[in-house]
Amino acid sequence: MLFAAGFGTRMGDLTQNTPKPLLKVGGKTLLDRTLDLVQAVSPVRTVANAHYLHQQVVDHLKDTPVHVVVEEPEILETGGGLRNALPLLENGPVFTSNTDAVWCGPNPFQLLLEAWQPEKMDALLLCLPRENAIGHKGKGDFLLSETGQISRGPGIVYSGIQILKTEGLHDISDTAFSLNLLWDQMHKSDRLYGLTYPGKWCDVGSPEGITLAEEMLESGNV
Repeated sequence: MLFAAGFGTRMGDLTQNTPKPLLKVGGKTLLDRTLDLVQAVSPVRTVANAHYLHQQVVDHLKDTPVHVVVEEPEILETGGGLRNALPLLENGPVFTSNTDAVWCGPNPFQLLLEAWQPEKMDALLLCLPRENAIGHKGKGDFLLSETGQISRGPGIVYSGIQILKTEGLHDISDTAFSLNLLWDQMHKSDRLYGLTYPGKWCDVGSPEGITLAEEMLESGNV
């Protein structure tokens, strides 16, 4: 599930006429960079949501195997957007991914797939040490325990990519909601896990992020 519905307001004028996933870093759109990584692990089906300037996203993906779900009239956020797309996704756990980041290192989806243990995990979030999270200005999102479980707190940074079981989405009554609500449920059951990414990652949430991402790419291979 590719999240491509956001407004990209922090990008200012750059997203006035272009949705953020279609902005280019190093000559390639953010959406295509994410899609290249997704296709390398051959998922059964790939779905993207769209809302802001959605026709551009639809047109961009028309010759790809990606199914696009347009959220109208309101945007549904990550949790609501994923639940809305479930009829198009196969049964079982899904990858979810933001489309506003650039990676330098091994394929993040492959690492998650190799570490996924569904007998004990309801979600596995790919995270980074703050020093490897280029462009991230916060104090981190989670604390990682010795057993691999995560809890809220200043520490590692969530990268925007995870493997997630979707059954709990049906227990949430809101129409538009964040996946944070589902994570909180999983944390209470001690089934929320994290995995540390060994490479670097750049958050492209602002115009400065484009420059930082291009500098990161110039210094190493993705």
